[in-house]
Amino acid sequence: MRTTCLVLITVMLAFAAGETRTAAQYKAIAGKLIDAALRDDAGLNRLEYLCYRIGNRPSGSESLDRAISWSADQMKAAGLENVRTIPVKVAHWVRGAESAEMLEPMRKKIYMLGLGGSPSTPKEGVEADVVAVSNFEELRKLGRPGVQGRIVLFDAPFVSYDQTVEYRSDGPARAQALGAVGALVRSITPRSLRDPHTGATGWGAARPNIPAAAVSVEDAIWMHHLTASGERVRVRLRMEAHFEPDADSADVMGEIPGRELKNEVVVIGGHIDSWDVGMGAHDDGAGVMAALEAAALIRQLGLHPRRTIRVVFWTDEENGGRGGAAYRDWAQRPGERHIAAIEMDGGAEKPIGFDLSITPRRPHSAVKSIRGSFNITQPDMFAKATAIANLLSRIGANQLLPGNGEADIEPLMAEGVPGFGLRTTMTHYWDYHHTEADTFDKIVPDDFRRCAAAIAVMSYVLADWP
Repeated sequence: MRTTCLVLITVMLAFAAGETRTAAQYKAIAGKLIDAALRDDAGLNRLEYLCYRIGNRPSGSESLDRAISWSADQMKAAGLENVRTIPVKVAHWVRGAESAEMLEPMRKKIYMLGLGGSPSTPKEGVEADVVAVSNFEELRKLGRPGVQGRIVLFDAPFVSYDQTVEYRSDGPARAQALGAVGALVRSITPRSLRDPHTGATGWGAARPNIPAAAVSVEDAIWMHHLTASGERVRVRLRMEAHFEPDADSADVMGEIPGRELKNEVVVIGGHIDSWDVGMGAHDDGAGVMAALEAAALIRQLGLHPRRTIRVVFWTDEENGGRGGAAYRDWAQRPGERHIAAIEMDGGAEKPIGFDLSITPRRPHSAVKSIRGSFNITQPDMFAKATAIANLLSRIGANQLLPGNGEADIEPLMAEGVPGFGLRTTMTHYWDYHHTEADTFDKIVPDDFRRCAAAIAVMSYVLADWP
């Protein structure tokens, strides 16, 4: 065993040394891409137009349709080739009018946003006493006797998004299973200015029968404090939320065809849809516009990589991820294989680097052409990506860590395609996430430019690697 480990370490060190030497050949080109990105305004101008002139882009909406059409035009204007759309049927959830009010021990407005996928209340609303829990174990201990006929409030303090979001995604279904008539979820954020954060909730195999809404952190703490003090807290919840029939939508894509290996693809992008609040600036207008600008800069500098760089704006990330699955299915074309997938969906704050996943997730046996396109047992990908990331030291985006990629590239990652997620400081991202405050004024221009630079360098060097 010890001999095997020593051999493996020796092989890895050899790979790392070789990849570092190869990456060094791209130092001048990386510098030119960074210089071009840091003085560029075109990407910001596109993002500003998307936010102010088109606005938020929920799945199934007219504004998303306009964004898709406009995006195809922008790809053509940026010089991308083979611009096209892939039809996708998407969920069409409509919020409608909604409100929440405390009736006892005092009358007061509760700041709320319905959760995506929630059903409506009766016209007169749902009125019930509130029972508050901090975690699922407390809910389990209450059981049906403590939950039946009540509205369950999940007041779970923010630990991390991945850990805390389960109360939004799973909480309402668990409350319904115990006989609750409604569910309120503390917004998934570490900070709040009485602003509720929406997001999707799931129901598993159960039919959703109870309304579910996010409430501001302040209101969640307040109601929990009152119930813990022995006060009766009674709330009326009114929601018109409902699903329309599935709607027509599309992924948008354009390419820089490879000069030698056109059928080997590095795909970059983000999701064009957003929630129906704010402008979808950080989530994920910035991601799609930074990816487009990265490709545009590569074109402007006259660079022509060996492999194809494909820019994709995925649809329906927020409401089910059908765009990512549709792209995976479309990519079953004979002979085509994906070398890497890069997505930016964590806001446009200062980039610190990338995470990389090279472990297959949720295999999809129907995809034959992607499977096997990258041998995940190869020990060189992490070394190669680390060497490329070092070219971004100048802008502080040189970290490379094991990670999970992003949602839209998960279907590709499930087949063994290496998945990169651009990582930023995320100092304020969770403050704006899924709220009315996710607007263009929250974008820091130089941070956005650095994000575009990071994507440009990583994608170009991967695509051109000997």
